[in-house]
This record gives sequence, structure tokens and C-alpha cells, in this order.
Amino acid sequence: MTTVAELPAGFADKVLSAQSTFRSVMDAMARPGSVQRIVSAAGTPSAMMRGTAAIALTLFDHDTPVWLDGGMSATPEVAKWLKFHTSAPVVSDSSIASFALAGDPENLLSLDRFAFGSNEYPDRSTTLILQVESLTDGPFVELQGPGINGTAALRASIQPQDLFERLAINAALFPRGIDVVLVHDDAIVAIPRTTRLARGG
Repeated sequence: MTTVAELPAGFADKVLSAQSTFRSVMDAMARPGSVQRIVSAAGTPSAMMRGTAAIALTLFDHDTPVWLDGGMSATPEVAKWLKFHTSAPVVSDSSIASFALAGDPENLLSLDRFAFGSNEYPDRSTTLILQVESLTDGPFVELQGPGINGTAALRASIQPQDLFERLAINAALFPRGIDVVLVHDDAIVAIPRTTRLARGG
């Protein structure tokens, strides 16, 4: 049984690290498909990549319910680490989660199992944080939408392989919808709900 003292540490400098990570996330959201780096170091449970941990330490709090997929929940230290460092409640109902962490995205739930928000409060949707194999090597896709000049090229190894096809549901839901952050190690790519697949490789 892991005690609090045995849990990996969070940010060494909470304020500066959170500010740096927040800027990286905002840059990623502003430039969909672009690879951004998380420079802030944080201790992480074994199932959680550094970028995922930094995002959690920056964006999660007691008002943001978090859902963990099988890959994350299989490591009990993840839930303990999240509760200790962020106070975020870990929930079993994905439809009420503000954030969903996927360590096994190949077996990702159907998107309709998550919150889409409402027309009045579109921000009350689930943001998916998917850990992937690579953000620099893999099938080539072109994205388009706000924040992208023409198209943005992304070459990444992503599961589920039909992720962008699934996210096409956002077009019909807007302003409701699902935002996605892809994470590999300390690198992130944001796919906001306004981003569309222009061409798949």
C-alpha cells in the first residue's frame, strides 16, 4: 500500500511551473495540431506521462471531477496522487467528468459517454487527455479550423486510429463538444472542438 510520503512529488516550484504549463496548454489550443513542450518537471506515477502530470497539477482542482480509464485506474497510485496534489475528485461516471485521462486510448469509450456541455454552458464538457505513442512519427494527417493558417500537418501515432473521424461529431454539436489534448512524454498537441480533419494519411 502506497502512503502519502511515498507518492511522487508534484512541481518543485508550484507557481512558476503552473504558469509555464498553462502557457504551453494555451499555445497548443491556439495553434491546433502544433507540438508544444511542457518544460516544467513533476514527479509522476508510473502510468502517467510527464505532460499529463503537469497538466493535472495546473488545471485540476476540487471543482474538476476526473475520470480514469482502465489504463490509469489499474495503477492505484494515480488516483491517490491526483487527490493528494490536486484535490480533484476521481469519479466513476465519465458523463460528469471535467477531465478524462486515458492511458489506454486504443480502448477509449464512445465519445457520447462523456459530457458535451450545453448551449448555455459549453465549457461544462469533458476534456480528454490521451496518452499516445508518438507526436512526431506515424500516420500523416492534415487539420483545419480556427487557429490554423490553411492546414496544419501532424504526423503522430495515435490510438484510437479513428480518433479524428470520431471527433467529427463536434461539427454537429458546436458550441458543445469535446476538446482533446494528446500527450507523449513532455510534448502535447491540442485538438479543440473547432478543429476538423482535412485529410488523413
